[in-house]
Amino acid sequence: MIGWEDVYKVVVATVPLYVALMLGYGSVRWWKIFTPEQCGAINSLVCFFTLPLFTFEFTAHVDPFEWNYLFIGADVISKVIIVVVLALWAKCSSKGSYCWSITSFSLSTLTNSLVVGVPLMKAMYGQMGVDLVVQSSVVQAIIWLTILLFVLEFRRTGLDISSNTSDVTEPGKDLEGNNMDLASSSSPSYWSLMKAVSVKLGMNPNSYAVFIGIAWAFIANRWHLQMPSIMEGSILIMSKAGTGTAMFSMGIFMALQEKVVACGTSLTVFGMVLRFIAGPAAMAIGCIAVGLHGDVLRVAIIQAALPQSITSFIFAKEYGLHAEVLSTAVIFGMMVSLPVLIAYYAVLEFIN
Repeated sequence: MIGWEDVYKVVVATVPLYVALMLGYGSVRWWKIFTPEQCGAINSLVCFFTLPLFTFEFTAHVDPFEWNYLFIGADVISKVIIVVVLALWAKCSSKGSYCWSITSFSLSTLTNSLVVGVPLMKAMYGQMGVDLVVQSSVVQAIIWLTILLFVLEFRRTGLDISSNTSDVTEPGKDLEGNNMDLASSSSPSYWSLMKAVSVKLGMNPNSYAVFIGIAWAFIANRWHLQMPSIMEGSILIMSKAGTGTAMFSMGIFMALQEKVVACGTSLTVFGMVLRFIAGPAAMAIGCIAVGLHGDVLRVAIIQAALPQSITSFIFAKEYGLHAEVLSTAVIFGMMVSLPVLIAYYAVLEFIN
């Protein structure tokens, strides 16, 4: 049974995140150190440097030959269920939209596995729980964050092309006053859009850092290789700052808003429901589908209820899509996650 000492370990792991958050908030709101333009540059630093190196560093040190692939299969099934539901909602409901489907996917599936999940799972289920939550974190980085990055880039590239096209074709003449064929400059073709997205993703280290990391993990564990210390040190010097700078950037974002809860009460509740109810429910279905039972089943459901991924906020901020909703989900998710996760732990003890 989880005790006060175990709770303290989780608190010790999360409090430093709020220290970084408050430093970021104070640097803008109280001390006026950074301008809004500089705040955007800080988020880009996190998005394109510290987070990719952080992702590479933890991915490169896993052992993929020891993974529980039934557990991973349950995770994949749960995410596919959510994707299908959101796709149907966007297509069939008058309130559905592509943009909100992206944000809802982040809220219901992407978790903070390493910072909160590792100490909590160690307290609840020992090393087995830690191994499984690390596996889920790596799979999240390989598959789901990559897909999220793709759809965000696809959306932004489409908007950029459409905006540029509108600028050229309005009011139907080019800058020299020549008439243009409006039919030839309507919305961009699918393949031209895919080409533009591929080029941009090729320049984004988040899109390939995790694949380089997992490739090294396979090679290193297959032939028992060690990463050269000079390379390890070069990666660690930036990757260790990944989580801290991400929280600092979130604090900056909060300081630039009129309210701390920028998205309002209803969206905050919506985000909490997706995070702590929809995600675990979908995972329970995935576990039943692959036949998980015992402690592996319990770990799978509890790790699906971990607080919101910090990376999801960084991506939302960089790509300009509901960053206020994701920042609120991260902040309040961490605050309420501990009692919620302990409640899940107590209830699941009655399940064989």
